[in-house]
Amino acid sequence: QVQLLESGGGLVQAGGSLRLSCAASGRTFTSSVMAWFRQPRGKEREFVALISRSGGYTYYADSVKGRFTISRDNANNTVYLQMNNLKPEDTAVYYCAASFSVVVRTTPTAYDSWGQGTQVTVSS
Repeated sequence: QVQLLESGGGLVQAGGSLRLSCAASGRTFTSSVMAWFRQPRGKEREFVALISRSGGYTYYADSVKGRFTISRDNANNTVYLQMNNLKPEDTAVYYCAASFSVVVRTTPTAYDSWGQGTQVTVSS
């Protein structure tokens, strides 16, 4: 297992940027596929982006492609989500998640560890 702690959320105007960070503890960070999910109020949790163990492969939801960038620093056990050109529909609680599965998936049930979430609010 790995423990995850997100930070960097906040209130931003449409068109602005935020950078989320997720600090991981435990020696298994480099064994984990890392992902970001989000959950708008009253809606189901949805996939945003994932990054492979080495950082060489990334995958994004269509809704954020070209605006968000996921990256990881394995030396410092941290994964990031750079969010640019934010829109009001990006408003949600954002969660960092880790998966130890050999198969890379975008469904929440494939992820073994979760952070507590950080609120992102985009005003119009």
